[in-house]
Amino acid sequence: MLQYFVDMRTVRAIGGNGGDGAISFLQLWANETAGPDGGDGGHGGHVLFHATKDVRDLRHLTSVLRAPDGEKGYNKDCHGKSASHTVIQVPIGTIIKSSSGKVVGDLKDEGTTFVAARGGAGGHGNHFFVSDTHQAPNIAEYGAQGEELQYVLEVRTMAHIGLIGFPNAGKSTLLQAVSRARPKIAPYPFTTLKPHLGIIQYDDYDQIAVADLPGLIPGSHKNRGLGIQFLKHAERCAVLLFMLDLATPEPWTHLEVLQFELSQFSPELLQRPQLVVANKLDLPEAKVNLTHLQRQVKLPVIAISAKMGINLEKLLKVIKETYDKNIKTEDEE
Repeated sequence: MLQYFVDMRTVRAIGGNGGDGAISFLQLWANETAGPDGGDGGHGGHVLFHATKDVRDLRHLTSVLRAPDGEKGYNKDCHGKSASHTVIQVPIGTIIKSSSGKVVGDLKDEGTTFVAARGGAGGHGNHFFVSDTHQAPNIAEYGAQGEELQYVLEVRTMAHIGLIGFPNAGKSTLLQAVSRARPKIAPYPFTTLKPHLGIIQYDDYDQIAVADLPGLIPGSHKNRGLGIQFLKHAERCAVLLFMLDLATPEPWTHLEVLQFELSQFSPELLQRPQLVVANKLDLPEAKVNLTHLQRQVKLPVIAISAKMGINLEKLLKVIKETYDKNIKTEDEE
């Protein structure tokens, strides 16, 4: 079954409730009024986010994350068992925001943990309330309720390379050609509605993650089409690979629109390393457009045909060089 990359998730974290304390009086054969023996309730479990390299996205998270409740207290001074914590594995680099949008956690290092919702304390049984003046208390405490909080989780880095282009530019075809990903491909726009992630395996054992992002359209920074959702995906890619359709008239104007939309959302995006890939070189009108494109665009242009496999080796070499120069050192650190 096809699985998508999920880089944002809204969740509700609910800590476990504490167990209630018990009201009990010890009764012995020789002493019917031996005294109170009600035990305390156990503490409720916490909900914890734990950063690990074992997961890459937030696909496995449900909308409600609940920790178990503590056990109630019993007679004979038996305390209830405290609940275990619910530990949710999230990718390294996960940013945790409150419901108001404030960043409250940044799990940038492996092994770091964030307490999302604390469990409630267990209630005291009636034995706890024994005093010199009150030898037989007939009271106990209810367990405290666990916290209930809402968060927005975002993965800071989705992929090393982000494929950006107009709908039907051939991004999904390219991703399938260079990686093990199998995104849905069809001859109509807006095939990709959610990002797909593929991994390019190199002979030196480097693995480069490439994300096929939903198609961008003019006005995306005003939230048209997939809008802000798309631009947030792009923000989480280290290198931007602009994919242009050589079969369309004046494909260089597409690059101008793409760069403009990104700059309107975040000027910092255009400071990142960029590659320009001209696709559909196998079509008759492509070669003429390629010549004009190379004159119009200041960035180096790599002409390929993702469908026919033309120049894919050259593209993979350029991607590897860009990775080694701009990303690999940071990953090792």
